[in-house]
Amino acid sequence: MPRNLVVDPSNVRSTSAITAPSIPVNQYQPDFEAELATHGKEGLIDILHDMIAVRQFETMLNSIKTTGAWNGVEYNHRGPAHLSIGQESAVVGQASQLDPTDFVFGSHRSHGEILAKCFSAARKLDPAELERIMKEFLDGETLGLAERVSNDDLADLAENFIVYGTVAETFARSAGFNRGLGGSMHAFFAPFGSMPNNAIVGGSADIATGSAMFKRINEQPGIVIANIGDASMGCGPVWEAMMIAAMDQYRTLWDKGGNPPIWFNFFNNFYGMGGQTSGETMGYDILARVGAGVNPEAMHSERVDGLNPLAVADAVARKRKILESGRGPVLTDTITYRFSGHSPSDASSYRSKEEVELWEQHDGLKNYAAYLIDNGVLTSDDVDAMQAKFDERLTKVIALATQGEDVSPRVHMDFIETVMYSGGNKPSLDETREPELLQPLEENARVKSLAGKARYYKDKDGKPVSKAKTFSYRDALFEAVAHGFATDPTMAAWGEENRDWGGAFAVYRGLTELLPYHRLFNSPISEAAIIGAGVGYALSGGRALVELMYCDFLGRAGDEIFNQAPKWQAMSGGLLQMPLVMRVSVGAKYGAQHSQDWSALTAHMPGLKVYYPATPYDAKGMMNLALRGTDPVMFFESQKLYDIGEQFVTDGVPADYYEVPEGEPVVRREGKDLTLAVIGPTLYPVLETAEVLEKKYSLSAEVIDLRFLVPLNLDPIVESVKKTGRLVLATDAVNRGSFLHNVASSVQELAFDHLDAPVVVVGSRNAITPAAELEDEYFPQVEWLLDTIHEKILPLRDHTPTTTQTNGELARRWRHGL
Repeated sequence: MPRNLVVDPSNVRSTSAITAPSIPVNQYQPDFEAELATHGKEGLIDILHDMIAVRQFETMLNSIKTTGAWNGVEYNHRGPAHLSIGQESAVVGQASQLDPTDFVFGSHRSHGEILAKCFSAARKLDPAELERIMKEFLDGETLGLAERVSNDDLADLAENFIVYGTVAETFARSAGFNRGLGGSMHAFFAPFGSMPNNAIVGGSADIATGSAMFKRINEQPGIVIANIGDASMGCGPVWEAMMIAAMDQYRTLWDKGGNPPIWFNFFNNFYGMGGQTSGETMGYDILARVGAGVNPEAMHSERVDGLNPLAVADAVARKRKILESGRGPVLTDTITYRFSGHSPSDASSYRSKEEVELWEQHDGLKNYAAYLIDNGVLTSDDVDAMQAKFDERLTKVIALATQGEDVSPRVHMDFIETVMYSGGNKPSLDETREPELLQPLEENARVKSLAGKARYYKDKDGKPVSKAKTFSYRDALFEAVAHGFATDPTMAAWGEENRDWGGAFAVYRGLTELLPYHRLFNSPISEAAIIGAGVGYALSGGRALVELMYCDFLGRAGDEIFNQAPKWQAMSGGLLQMPLVMRVSVGAKYGAQHSQDWSALTAHMPGLKVYYPATPYDAKGMMNLALRGTDPVMFFESQKLYDIGEQFVTDGVPADYYEVPEGEPVVRREGKDLTLAVIGPTLYPVLETAEVLEKKYSLSAEVIDLRFLVPLNLDPIVESVKKTGRLVLATDAVNRGSFLHNVASSVQELAFDHLDAPVVVVGSRNAITPAAELEDEYFPQVEWLLDTIHEKILPLRDHTPTTTQTNGELARRWRHGL
């Protein structure tokens, strides 16, 4: 809701009609003389070579999967193999016109994209740069094995390198492009512009969009292509990605050259597994028409004949100009066909033999080879020799890549542990330039106002400071975020209501005046694209700070949070970093769909770090830590806490930069009879409980604020339990599935001999969050904690329970799913 863009009712109410641009369909006309002039004889031959290489690679993999051997090399490949036999023209034609700085994100059917993009990049790189990349990659491990396959020159060696890296990755070998941890469906080689390929249908759409945003915001060369399938047209994140890519603000409000250079290329083979998109599972008739619903330019949509590599190459040349001029996004419907099944186990029973035979007559590889022969570029013997030469190379590569651990080893779990997190701490991801600000940080109005606030919740006389004069939790977050923007030029933030409104809960108030639009902007209400674009932005080299307004909206971005952000560092074999911070507020008083704590869901996902500060001091120190890290962080903020002041650090929240030690709980209150451990805003009723225990029951309770879910050092909790012999854990999350049950189980294992009572978890009721007037019956209360201690841990003298916390009640709730 930018203040300087007015929606004029006289315009929007005027009478008119919408007309859509004409969408070209298979308009390319072969002209050999023009093609020869454009590509040169060697360029035309290179395209055929790469098509043959892709076809033979896929044929090899199919043979190994179905027969256990190829060309005399035996191997039992237990992993997946989604083949693209028949689709070679589309991938090779595209890659032939791309530069090394152009990025291609693909799908699970991407062996051809990797090979084609890498072959093309190797030809275009300066020889010295090509040699440097191969020598430095994995400290020369992949190159060393590639050198064991016969080669005559640098170009030959580069081909060995590319083929070996792809084969070894497919067969889970440590010299594979991603240490064997990506495998067939996730292999890529970023130095050549072959970016992560995604096993989730349509998964590359929003990630590639974020990568294109990185290029536009940071003025990096090249375009970005999301290669996704026709069936992905049914995926919400694909539509969300197109919406965020087509926002008007890139042209109306930004000063960065227009829309991000993102191209949504649908490799349309007319099937999504066994569902036929044409005539069955879709209704668009021709996929290219969907662009007409996105923006006035209809996304420059076009159907391209993907059976002709030169038609695809021509489209790349034309669409590149559009993207480089900032007039994207672009959509192409590139028709193609896979002769093989969805995977080698797929017998293609859902399609007829007659259909496959019809398409075989249009085989792009055979027809393109014939085209070159008919026009005197090559002879049939030349084509046969080209195939035989590649077959020989491929046979030698797979023979080498399938040898035992002594020759072609695999990585194991001890290595995987080292790449789950990158563990970096970088003030700036680009030290060559200064951050772009609209004003010096110290001149910002909110920064000035915070200088006059009380950074501890009581004044020097011990009296509480008024809310208006207290440096609050939201102020602490603002201070950390503003410092991040003033330190790291790559840092950008987006989400719903981020700009002008100041964020839904006023954390960003003041940043509008500090930052240009391209560093802080409003996104559509597209949670999947908000997070997915953050993933793409981060893995491309920038720092992303993205926000979901409510924790309950995590479900809208489930794949991006659970499958994308946590996985790519490890699946890359540690070659990628993910400096991504995802802010999520946990609601209260807003009822069943806006007041849930889902932190346990994120803690369950290996690869995510999960922070949950409960105090202003921690909010600032933990956000500082997150914004210097190189790992994906889910940063939970309770709406109950935004207004509170600092109650524990008596010197108040420091104005200077500091970090909270990662994973370290903090003791909020010393005690000897009972340990109370807590996560999030439940800290405050737990402290009240400790006060009651001391004053009314003469019990000394130690209160530990966990602060972190992942990572979490359990040692301080164990040491406390060794002292007290008793542990109660409390959280606002519903009791069933609470993360604190994991903590309870682990502590019970580690400190069993020191426990005098069972470890107990107190959480919210296993029911919908009710209206605000009933929240005292839903969220943990002091009385619940006291009754729980009395019933299950330590009988309290003269205590009369007022709530039901007995074992019988617990069993009843379980029987009824409550």
